[in-house]
Amino acid sequence: MPSISRRQFVQAGAAASGAVLAGFPALGRAQAVIALRFSSSMLADDNAAHYVWYQRLQSNLQAAVGDKIRLDYFPNNQLGKESDVVQQVKVGSVDMMVSGSSIFATVSPELGMLDLGYLFDSYAHAGKALEGPVGSTLNDMLEKRSGITIMTWASHFGARSVYTKAPVRSLPEIKGVKLRVLPTPAFIETFKLMGAIPTPIPFGELYMAAQTGVVDGFEHDAATVLASKLNEVVKSCWLTEHLFSPMVVVIGKRGMDKIPAELRPAFLKAVNDATLQQRAIADDKGKAAVEELKRKGMTFFPMSATDRSTVRKEMEANLWSGFAKQYPATAPLFAAVGAARA
Repeated sequence: MPSISRRQFVQAGAAASGAVLAGFPALGRAQAVIALRFSSSMLADDNAAHYVWYQRLQSNLQAAVGDKIRLDYFPNNQLGKESDVVQQVKVGSVDMMVSGSSIFATVSPELGMLDLGYLFDSYAHAGKALEGPVGSTLNDMLEKRSGITIMTWASHFGARSVYTKAPVRSLPEIKGVKLRVLPTPAFIETFKLMGAIPTPIPFGELYMAAQTGVVDGFEHDAATVLASKLNEVVKSCWLTEHLFSPMVVVIGKRGMDKIPAELRPAFLKAVNDATLQQRAIADDKGKAAVEELKRKGMTFFPMSATDRSTVRKEMEANLWSGFAKQYPATAPLFAAVGAARA
């Protein structure tokens, strides 16, 4: 009887094992868990919009597919700052990411339209527009340039408004007021057109800047003002609600390819359901933050309908039209946003 080498023995064993597994394909698949690395810049906290959305998705997935898909959540910039994580999602070392839409304007500048002042009237308006041709077109642009897919558009905890040390209640009163804004052209131009003096300052320096008078105020959402204790340095809010910034959840091509075809419908439904659930929570959290700020001494002044109409016309004539000229593909998207307002 001829002898066989160790190598032949190992090869034969591997072949036999493969044949056995081929006969039981379901058994082989059942042992595989799909792990998705999911990044966020926010803390893992119930008062963080990112974390609330993640919790809903985790729960929905568990109910739909059990342990077949596992989310490994990395909050608080554990995987790097957002600009770095975007690149990691592109190459596949990070599978998913939740963030504001602004960061993706660095990849697809057309998404910058979502940061333009007074574009949306509410998160309901934003959701209606972004779940239609506006969102699908922006997603197609991002996909073609990066392979990154926007799976859903969720909400932050309330709109951004103007917070100041001295009361501001109208467009004439905002003129000459030094406001801290994000260092992006959309934010800077929005407040220039309103008559303020936009002053880009890192968020970490904002408390001291407001306290010492480097700025007279800032623009942000109520939940962040409360969480960061910025109500200690300003006592007045003009409810401009100038920006209903969408929260986006994206997945890279390699991340999507990890999910077998038979699990994708359940995965995508879990994503969609998480957004519907999170939007309701976000609305409640935003209102609760305003009420808590009132309790702590903040005075709120609603923006008048006349001022809102005036400033929106100014934005449309100067800011939105200029953006559409720079990025012609967005021209029909502005019209679609307007149609969704009805």
